[in-house]
Amino acid sequence: MTDDTTPIATLFERAEDYSKTTLKLFRLNAIDKSADVASSLVSRLAVIMTVVFSVLISSIGVALWLGKILGDLFCGFFIVGAFYMLLAIILHLFREQWLKYPVSNSIIKQMLKEKIV
Repeated sequence: MTDDTTPIATLFERAEDYSKTTLKLFRLNAIDKSADVASSLVSRLAVIMTVVFSVLISSIGVALWLGKILGDLFCGFFIVGAFYMLLAIILHLFREQWLKYPVSNSIIKQMLKEKIV
């Protein structure tokens, strides 16, 4: 049995194998990074939802307490609602530096983080 392949054919075959392996590696790295970002976002979402529910229940309690002090329950709810409206306006004004940039930077850091195996 003799090997009838030329060096050029061998080179092309190896180049094809290399490109297929590189493409598979790129896909696996992309999947790994996407899974890492998604799992991080889901875990943060779980924490955020817990905080939201605790703030909601605390807000109802504070509104009822303020309403009892002021003599009318609806006054307490209006005061708490006005506080959240003020908070929403402040968040809207500073949304770029307080929300957008930190979230973007966090996602970019996770995407560029080297995996230590």
